[in-house]
Amino acid sequence: MSKTWYSDLPQYYQKQIKAMGLDEAGLNRRRLLKGVAGAAGVAMLGAHSQQASAASQMTYMCWEGYNDPRIIDPFKAANDVDIGFDLIVDSPGGFAKLQAGASREVDIVSSDMPWITRMGPAGLAMELNADDYADVYATFYDQFKPPFEPLLSDGKTIGVATRWGWVGPCVNTDVTKPEVWKTYDPVFDPANKDKICVMDWGDWPILPMALHAGIDPYAELDAAALEEIRKVLRAMFKNTRTLVGDLTQAQKGLLDGSLLGCIGAGSYLTSAVRKQGHKNIVGLVPDQKNGLKQGIIWVEATAILKETDQPDLAQKLLKHVVSKESGHILSLLDSTCNVVTNKAVEELYTPDEKDILQVDYMWHAWDNSQMHRIAPNIDDMLAIWQEELAAAQ
Repeated sequence: MSKTWYSDLPQYYQKQIKAMGLDEAGLNRRRLLKGVAGAAGVAMLGAHSQQASAASQMTYMCWEGYNDPRIIDPFKAANDVDIGFDLIVDSPGGFAKLQAGASREVDIVSSDMPWITRMGPAGLAMELNADDYADVYATFYDQFKPPFEPLLSDGKTIGVATRWGWVGPCVNTDVTKPEVWKTYDPVFDPANKDKICVMDWGDWPILPMALHAGIDPYAELDAAALEEIRKVLRAMFKNTRTLVGDLTQAQKGLLDGSLLGCIGAGSYLTSAVRKQGHKNIVGLVPDQKNGLKQGIIWVEATAILKETDQPDLAQKLLKHVVSKESGHILSLLDSTCNVVTNKAVEELYTPDEKDILQVDYMWHAWDNSQMHRIAPNIDDMLAIWQEELAAAQ
């Protein structure tokens, strides 16, 4: 059997790639469709005055929010460029699209950091010279300045970190005290039965439970370690009222007090409701347990595609995205609010905005959290998750 470009990925991601038709079998089909779409685009160029009037065209693959007009429109006007967007639904899917040929059409991409870093060995991303971004890094928090190890591939810088947050218990302080959540113990307390919500978000609820079990999920795991993860997941399911895939449903349960805590989300869940005025909803990180950090830090990053025909313009856009003005907008979207890597943004925050983002708490979260990356044994952990979930039901 011939090796595919994604065969070294965990089966969890390989299945997603195949389901989207982005495997090798679907590659020619996608390229054919791209050719047809490209021809149609040329035929319709004259019908779009905005495109026709712009001197340059760019394509930006990104999460929703990075395409906010308040961020993009000033750049378009200043550089006489029109920007099309390929919005990411999930990071593995975005990476797979690039591998399947979109790398020839996309100029710049903002995605989850593990997949940005992976663009280096895949030959997709342009190596960045840190000296070219000295003006950018001068405004960054020290934690994200080069050499920032998570964005290095063979010693080469692959992207620039943009936005980040933490994963830990989400709680309503009107019904539970934050100090109670210095560990994940409340998840297993019989007094909290049917008051615990678990996000049905793939690996995200599994990873913190592994940490609680004393297992580093980002290391290679043996059978004994996997068995400990099985035990803690089994105990969690006994106390869990519901699995939730919809963020708004979890937010509602926390707001009305029917849920005491939520596992598998973190600041990504709490921020939007805090912006609506519900400051009693907080994202926490437990204290370290036997030297093992119990939270998880996620980071988004931006990279320039190696095949772009406009590297200078792409570099300008990257710098614009991580600027103070753009960072202020990106950190306070209606859908989610999360801190950014540019320290200068703090100058623009009002006291209320700092409170929304838990700025006073963020370095506690950082110091007590693991940096998220692709877990080597994610397939084994997901299989255990499914087995224990089925047994609990």
